[in-house]
Amino acid sequence: MAAEPFSGLTLARILRPWGRRGEVAAEILTDFPDRLKALTQAWLADGRNAPRPVPILSCRMHLGQAILHFAGVESISEAEKLRGLEVQVPLSERAIIAPGRYYISELLGCNVWEQGTETPLGPVRDVQNTAQTDSGRAESWLLTVETPRGELLIPLAAEICTRIDTQARRIEVRLPEGLRDLNP
Repeated sequence: MAAEPFSGLTLARILRPWGRRGEVAAEILTDFPDRLKALTQAWLADGRNAPRPVPILSCRMHLGQAILHFAGVESISEAEKLRGLEVQVPLSERAIIAPGRYYISELLGCNVWEQGTETPLGPVRDVQNTAQTDSGRAESWLLTVETPRGELLIPLAAEICTRIDTQARRIEVRLPEGLRDLNP
């Protein structure tokens, strides 16, 4: 019987070596950065090969980045080999979030419908963080919707995204006047 493929949730992306002892600096890609400090193991993914598990010796936060030290990585040159890899945990271990909050992975691919219309605007292709607090927590998000007329950026706000049903893969929006004109 074949092993089930790893389905991971990305928490950070390795940017570069940090220091001389094999640590790396990583961009935090989670709303729960303190969770990184508690991890004892993560999976490193390059998007081409199966993610590989690796023990974490330490993690601390520094200027909005995670400084990680993985087992078996003891030098700058070994740390350099990790540049660009994603730090993941199994999808089953993602944090429980409050009602009305969504994981980016749940929003990607959802069709966006303007209220009162019978044709979707298009699917969500990306979710962009447009502002962060000092702690790195996201404050403002934009949905990137692929429409027949091109890309449409829609703020992910309750006044605009009036109904989000990730199970049905549907987001209903009430677009403010002039929003379409702001997008190229």
